[in-house]
Amino acid sequence: MKQHLRIRPNPRVAALRPYSPGRTGYDIDLFLDANEAVRAPDGLAQVLVTGDGDLCRYPSAALLEARIARGLGVDPAAVLVTAGADDALERAIRSVCSPGRTAILTRPSFEMLGRYAALAGAEVVELEWWQGEWPVGRALELACSETALVAVVSPNNPTGAVISRQAFSRLADSMPESLILLDHAYVEFADEDLTADALRRANVLVFRTMSKAWACAGLRVGWVAGDPRVVSWLRALGQPYPVARPSLDAAAWVLDGAWEQRRTIVTEVCRQRAALARRLRSLGVEVLPSAANFVLARFGAAAKVRDAFAALGIAVRAFDGRSDLEDWVRITLPGDRRAFERLEKSVQTILEPQAVLFDMDGVLADVSCSYRAAIIETAAMYGVAVTSSDIAGAKAAGNSNNDWQLTRRLLAERGVERPLDEVTTRFEGLYQGGNGQPGFRSRERLLFSRGDFEALSRRLPIAVVTGRPKKDADRFLAENGLDGLVSAVVCMEDAPDKPDPAPVRLALDRLGVSCAWMLGDTPDDVRAARSAGVLPVGVLAPGDGADAARSLLKAGAAQVLGRADQILEVLPCR
Repeated sequence: MKQHLRIRPNPRVAALRPYSPGRTGYDIDLFLDANEAVRAPDGLAQVLVTGDGDLCRYPSAALLEARIARGLGVDPAAVLVTAGADDALERAIRSVCSPGRTAILTRPSFEMLGRYAALAGAEVVELEWWQGEWPVGRALELACSETALVAVVSPNNPTGAVISRQAFSRLADSMPESLILLDHAYVEFADEDLTADALRRANVLVFRTMSKAWACAGLRVGWVAGDPRVVSWLRALGQPYPVARPSLDAAAWVLDGAWEQRRTIVTEVCRQRAALARRLRSLGVEVLPSAANFVLARFGAAAKVRDAFAALGIAVRAFDGRSDLEDWVRITLPGDRRAFERLEKSVQTILEPQAVLFDMDGVLADVSCSYRAAIIETAAMYGVAVTSSDIAGAKAAGNSNNDWQLTRRLLAERGVERPLDEVTTRFEGLYQGGNGQPGFRSRERLLFSRGDFEALSRRLPIAVVTGRPKKDADRFLAENGLDGLVSAVVCMEDAPDKPDPAPVRLALDRLGVSCAWMLGDTPDDVRAARSAGVLPVGVLAPGDGADAARSLLKAGAAQVLGRADQILEVLPCR
């Protein structure tokens, strides 16, 4: 038995939560949540594989520091290479912060700054800065004789705001006894670089990184430059060998040869930044002006927007647990044209869909006493007991869109092997009825009122994507007065079974649209929609509960509705 933990942490550590990038459990293949590039410089991977550095010896950053110093026109002693700019920022904060001293930070900004200052024991003093000019006057009002540092993140993360040359000069000149941190991690995407001006001042440190415009976040290489005496404090504070030799060699290779690729990335990111901001604003979304490789946009429900992007395979950043940013989503610009086209389409799909697609069974039609009952009774004809829970489990596992095939599979799993056509005949006899006896289909009921369905059809065209035979699908729609409200129907005869995306794509083609939402009650529906680039929305079929909801979310549903008619509440207004 494991012993009870009796160790007491440092009280400052106990009050902290581990840093989280906010990523969700969705299957993601386009990461736009951490301000990374979507691909590293051409040839970098080969450099890492074939590098000739002596890995049996501790690495020295001296050559890379000298290379950076030459570019800046400063002494190598004024430059320190660290494990990302974060490492340098933490060292700088610890070099001057201590109990009884204060650190002035803006809010919102890079959250690790406040964490580092608190761990050093300083009191954090925050001033608000979302956009416009950096609030120098307010900072000077808050400053006192014990103000150890002022942190300026420009362009700011997560807002994208920048400080002007005049404001920065006023701040640095007015506070000669405080250390001014100029975090320039995103400066390559801005119009103005203050590095040269900053390095002329003894009380300023400039922080740069290979992670953003250089597209090398995985190397974990950053650097800080400033007065050699101050930089020497930072050298003494950290690990003596913070960056691995392969990363040092790769960073030097990138700085020597990847300038053209960097310029291309920066140019494309700036174009995409303007285009995305225009598109979001045209859809009624508030977007802050940004000089970084991201935009910060305000939505009514940030977590739902994040999850909608994730359902389409794209990670964007929401800020759970941060009250100042609870309505905001940060979207990184990929810098790659094809990735940006995908982002643009996803924005339209989420915020301005052109159609709504419905699965039929469990979404529009309650089939708990028809199709599902037919599965149970068909199995019973062979002496096999199948329960509703068995069927729900099979549906949740996937590849169970065809109820004839599902029935045969459930029989086989219990040791009864019968031909599919035989099982289908018995199933259909129960479902369709005959010899004057009504079939189970007569027990079906509509789960979406005709009035609400008509209201939805006035907003957007509707298609039904179902695994039913065409005659059964058409009959259900006609009997419930929905046939004139549905613009396209894709049935068993038209395309392969879901989770194949083909039936969803066919529905889009028949409607003449490219962006849509799809409601389904099984993981097969969700996966088919997702693979077709359609936003998957889960719906709980009658009798389904928390397990079914989890299965839908695990499959990639953006959200799960208790009833299909709730789509009227969550669908964006046009």
